[in-house]
Amino acid sequence: MTATATIKAGWLADPALQQLLATLSANGEEARIVGGAIRNTLLQRDVADIDVATTCLPEATMARCSAAGFKTIPTGIDHGTVTVAAPADSRGRTYEVTTLRRDIETNGRHARVLFGRDWTADAERRDFTINALFCDADGTVVDLVGGLPDLETRTLRFIGGAERRIEEDYLRILRFFRFFAWYGEGRPDGEGLRAATRLKGGLQHLSAERVWSELRKLLAAPDPSRALLWMRQTGVLSAILPESERWGIDGIHGLITAERLEGWPADAMLRLSAIVPPDAARVTELSKRLRLSNLDRDRLLAFARAEPLKATDGEAEARRKMYFEDRGGLVDRLKLMTAAAGARGHDEAAMTERAALSRLLRLATRFAPPEFPLSGEDLRAAGMTAGPEMGAALLAAKRLWVESGFVIGRDRLLEKVVSPAGSSPPL
Repeated sequence: MTATATIKAGWLADPALQQLLATLSANGEEARIVGGAIRNTLLQRDVADIDVATTCLPEATMARCSAAGFKTIPTGIDHGTVTVAAPADSRGRTYEVTTLRRDIETNGRHARVLFGRDWTADAERRDFTINALFCDADGTVVDLVGGLPDLETRTLRFIGGAERRIEEDYLRILRFFRFFAWYGEGRPDGEGLRAATRLKGGLQHLSAERVWSELRKLLAAPDPSRALLWMRQTGVLSAILPESERWGIDGIHGLITAERLEGWPADAMLRLSAIVPPDAARVTELSKRLRLSNLDRDRLLAFARAEPLKATDGEAEARRKMYFEDRGGLVDRLKLMTAAAGARGHDEAAMTERAALSRLLRLATRFAPPEFPLSGEDLRAAGMTAGPEMGAALLAAKRLWVESGFVIGRDRLLEKVVSPAGSSPPL
């Protein structure tokens, strides 16, 4: 990669995209691809979204695209953004089309913009140099802020001064670490680190949803450990995730190594579990503060509440815990324990522990107990009335069934938990 570049990619040759660029470039106007699609293509990574910048005003964008057969949605028209859907006979991709603009007022969270025709001004209002690359329809990359050299050296650098960019939108502190996790190498940019340290108090003004969205994307990076280390060093991690402050982030290193060795997929929620304590009260508070979805909250709580298996547990004891505990929470615990054992070294004791935990993890992953053979109807038929006594009898029967290795049948369980008089015997 050099200071000049040309892109050749399947997504750029898509007839619908070429038609869109031609439509927005007619009669003296201009349109270019901008941002992540260019960055990822130059780095030979997958491209998910394609954004377009244009000199056309938003209303003109909608009129031109509608006339050309595209569907338009004014998703952010006050800020110049229109979502454009390709015609039905194409691949069905959508594009975010935004008018060139510059900020005329910022307050750390929102900006008032003025539409314009100056490509350099539009590039200079963006966050990082590697995100401000443009590309013409023929694949020629237009770099107005030094993004190509930074991309070549994997340097994540703010455009026009880190403090100024952050004061425009404090979310850029988290984006700095998130993009470093995905695209940076070596030590993060010193100016960016100093600005993040000094201005981290502005993070309190951000919505929980924006904070969690950035943190989750960071945790999904191939290896977020270096970014998390610098977030900790700057105090940014404690500002958004105080639960990690005393617990520490050491567990993330072993987990990343284990993921590579075992072929586990990158899992943002498991990685979050690695850097917060398994404490239900603290996890509940974290979930409320970051406004996690019910699904994410329940997974974290299952992890926090799970009774940990031990490397010395036999199969029968392991199956008992797996039956009565949330299996997902146990699997998460076992993965973190396996990773921790691997991180302790390669001596015989550590290797033995890791092998035992790996065996339990395989068991937990595949565990599917048979259907419990006893029901409340069976107990009623045996003369027991519904109520706390029946609930206690069913629980006692389940424990006996699990302890037997799930082999005791219905009739034997009834004998164990129901007396001849029709009531459960003392247990």
